Amino acid sequence: MATIIIRNLDVEVAERLRLQARLNGVSVEQEARRVLAMGTELSRAEVAARAAAIRARQRRHRSRGVELIREDRDR
Repeated sequence: MATIIIRNLDVEVAERLRLQARLNGVSVEQEARRVLAMGTELSRAEVAARAAAIRARQRRHRSRGVELIREDRDR
């Protein structure tokens, strides 16, 4: 497990985190872990959108591999 320290956290944010923890019946530390974990999850749609963006930036592959395999099979 990693350890992080968050400095200069806004007092209002800290208070809201304390309130959420109290409402959920957990420690502030556990609530912070939950909030961070949820905030860093990617949905399937987000992953697909990022993959599509990466594919769009790449140049088309101009390999004749498929053609060469078919030619070889025909021999």
